[in-house]
Amino acid sequence: MTEATAKKAPAKKAAAKAGKTVTVEQTGSPIGRRFDQEATLVGLGLNKLHRVRTLEDTPSVRGMIAKVAHLVTVKE
Repeated sequence: MTEATAKKAPAKKAAAKAGKTVTVEQTGSPIGRRFDQEATLVGLGLNKLHRVRTLEDTPSVRGMIAKVAHLVTVKE
């Protein structure tokens, strides 16, 4: 295998190295909400009430949480 064909391991994000996480619990139902809010919950790994997920604390995750802030509770 030459150096040109060797694949490098993907670089890890700074937030992952620091171990910063945010815990999110779904407290509201997406029924009757806009489709993009339901899709955001699914993107966060939440699709049933009182389901809890621990996610990396990145700007993209924070933006998703802000979009559905009325449906989730954040535990730092």
